[in-house]
Amino acid sequence: MAKSLPERARIVIIGGGVGGTSIAYHLAELGERDVVLVDRADLTSGSTFHSAGLVGQLRADPTLTRMNMYSVELYRRLQETETPPGFVECGGIRLAGTPERMEEIRRQIGWAQTFGLPLEEISADEAESMFPLMSTDGVLGGAHLATDGYVDPSQLTYSLAAGARAGGVQTFTHTRVLGIDVREGRVTGVRTDRGDIEAEIVVNAGGMFAAEIGRLAGVRIPIVPMSHQYLITEPMRERAGGGGDRLPTLRDPDNLVYFREEVDGLLMGGYERDSASWSLAHDGAYDAIPPDFNGRLLAEDWDRFEEITANSQLRVPAMAEAGIRKLINGPEAFTPDNEFCLGETEVAGFFVAAGFCAHGIAGAGGIGKVMAEWIVAGEPSMDLWHMDVRRFGAHYRSPGYTLKRTVENYETYYDIPYPGRERTAGRPLRVSPAYGWHEANGAVFGEKSGWERVNYYEPNAAAGDGSLRPRGWAGRNWSPAVEVEHMATRTSAGLFDESSFAKIEVTGPGAARLLEWLCDNEVARGVGDVTYTQCLNSRGGIECDFTVTRTAGDAFLIVTGTAFGAHDLGWIRGHAPRDGSVRVADVTGQYACFALWGPRSREILSALTPDDLGNDAFPYMTSREITVGDVPVRALRVTFAGELGWELYCSSEYGAALWRTLEATGATPGGYRAIDSLRLEKGYRVWGVDISPDHTPYEAGLGFCVKLDKAGGFLGRDALVAAKERGVTRRLRCLMLDDPRAICLGNEPVRVAGADGEVVGRVTSGGFGYAVRSSIAYAYLPAEHAAFGTKVEVEIFGERVTGIVAREPLYDAKSLKVRS
Repeated sequence: MAKSLPERARIVIIGGGVGGTSIAYHLAELGERDVVLVDRADLTSGSTFHSAGLVGQLRADPTLTRMNMYSVELYRRLQETETPPGFVECGGIRLAGTPERMEEIRRQIGWAQTFGLPLEEISADEAESMFPLMSTDGVLGGAHLATDGYVDPSQLTYSLAAGARAGGVQTFTHTRVLGIDVREGRVTGVRTDRGDIEAEIVVNAGGMFAAEIGRLAGVRIPIVPMSHQYLITEPMRERAGGGGDRLPTLRDPDNLVYFREEVDGLLMGGYERDSASWSLAHDGAYDAIPPDFNGRLLAEDWDRFEEITANSQLRVPAMAEAGIRKLINGPEAFTPDNEFCLGETEVAGFFVAAGFCAHGIAGAGGIGKVMAEWIVAGEPSMDLWHMDVRRFGAHYRSPGYTLKRTVENYETYYDIPYPGRERTAGRPLRVSPAYGWHEANGAVFGEKSGWERVNYYEPNAAAGDGSLRPRGWAGRNWSPAVEVEHMATRTSAGLFDESSFAKIEVTGPGAARLLEWLCDNEVARGVGDVTYTQCLNSRGGIECDFTVTRTAGDAFLIVTGTAFGAHDLGWIRGHAPRDGSVRVADVTGQYACFALWGPRSREILSALTPDDLGNDAFPYMTSREITVGDVPVRALRVTFAGELGWELYCSSEYGAALWRTLEATGATPGGYRAIDSLRLEKGYRVWGVDISPDHTPYEAGLGFCVKLDKAGGFLGRDALVAAKERGVTRRLRCLMLDDPRAICLGNEPVRVAGADGEVVGRVTSGGFGYAVRSSIAYAYLPAEHAAFGTKVEVEIFGERVTGIVAREPLYDAKSLKVRS
């Protein structure tokens, strides 16, 4: 350790656990030499030293899977260095004790193929042959991934730290951060008990201390330290040949337990249904951990571990007689959705990498790589939205709400993630002005970003066709009401509450210049014009996807998805000038929004307003201020359903009255499930699902938005020009499946019929089109396999379903209805 801190450094990393050292290692790999890492005690003295160390690769999120696969590659390389991390590539088994869990495993095997991961289905007997200590009682089968394993968390940290030091990173242990300096919205340095360091970038890799560290910069990091327990047994078997017959890791989610080998014994842990958070409040301060809690554990809690202990004996009977060396009870930082908190916060230059949710050891290599790239390049190198700290809205500033959501997610960690599964903790929180009406009229609510949103109205189910229920998982939370609401919109008029859609105002003398630079389309057009556009990163990938309405010469209204408001707000603010010429404000809660779509929408709305709604007076993709009944509204002639119609925005105090006025017309109220099926038929993309920072507009079929000749250019233009010159190598295509009741949920592998079984793509989204009477899916396909009419096979829960690449849109191919 150096004798004294430097007075300045380009980058300061706070936290000497596996996350901080991995970031330091990868920054050094990228050539960053002016890096300082500080830790309040010794390396690994937070949560890292007591982690169980399992390294599993396959996750539901494609980006996280790629990150974990990289971790394995890195740990293999480090194993050959002078400071090996103790990585054991023993393989991993996941068991199924119910038919539903077996379905989940087959689904996982399907999407593993899209990554080239050798995940294979195995029988109960095959699992026992690999893990002889287990009982096959109640086991229907399982999956085996030969490249999974485990690692020693402390050795991994020291290995990464050694590599970082070799690359020039300075490490200072026993250095406590007391403050973080912020000036004009940007971090400028850290204050420690050993001196101050000026810095351009500060990385909060504080693990369970991350929320406390974030507060020093005025930033809320929504994590909760959860008490996570596992035990280590005395030796339980003798290994042949000096240890060559390594046991694979074993997960039995139906019994809430996991196992791995520990010397000649076992390490066994799990996720209790009766969990315990830790250190939410000390001396009245939230997120405060005792200052001397370094390298320490919590008291053993055998009563709470009783269920896990009993379940472990069902799977490994020898556990009943095994001697116990120690029960480890250590706090692990969990987030409200069991995903990491990564990226730049609202304070420029202040990054976070925390909330590893007990699978941070598996992800540590990938975390370090993507964070280092993000820091150096100023943007992530892949789609990290599911882990981006900006995904958490303002409601997560509440420690109480954060706790409720985190506890629920911890206690359901091993639950099967059926489509349409809804969380219940902390609800209701954010509601539309029409919420009371929805509730009184049989609405079945879903939740997104804290908002209560109508999925469908159960009274509509009686008029629906129950024979359309999809098979398998897709039919679990399905209702015939969706068909009724869908078809009413296609044949008459549907009424939808979209108040949860995020709304952002960009105003000021520099607003037009900023938005023209950020958007690939021309948005600073006439007052009242509405433009559909994307914002791109420097690679040409799609960072945002929204509509922009020019409401005045220096004022614009952006409408984006419910879950993307914080992300898009952060993207715009992060590129806005700091000279006061632009104001960017989240105005979501100020306005209610109701959509009236369908062939009768003009007729219905005309009866409520003196304004002329004809095509000449009110063209498609324009906006005007009108009155509807007694309510002043801003009407946008736009659609996400592919029908004639308007979105009507009013100040929230008028919301209940506007909804009553519209509902009294006889239009059929509908929910978001119908909106999703309507948009699938029209081929409308959803950001974060069909399009992402990893996709360009040309690949996504959105090239019509790109204005390469726009005066002044735009962010990402050069990358698009280069991509166009190279030629588009993959395209988002619509697939129509031959079996209408076989519905894709996302991530299913796609093959071209007769192409030797090679996986060529992965489904992004899917559903049923009630007007076209077909199962629909979207997938990126190599250009050579993307021709319309190409026959494909999509693997759904182990079954290959045939279909074709279809020309889109499937409904109203010439889009005459939206312009009628």
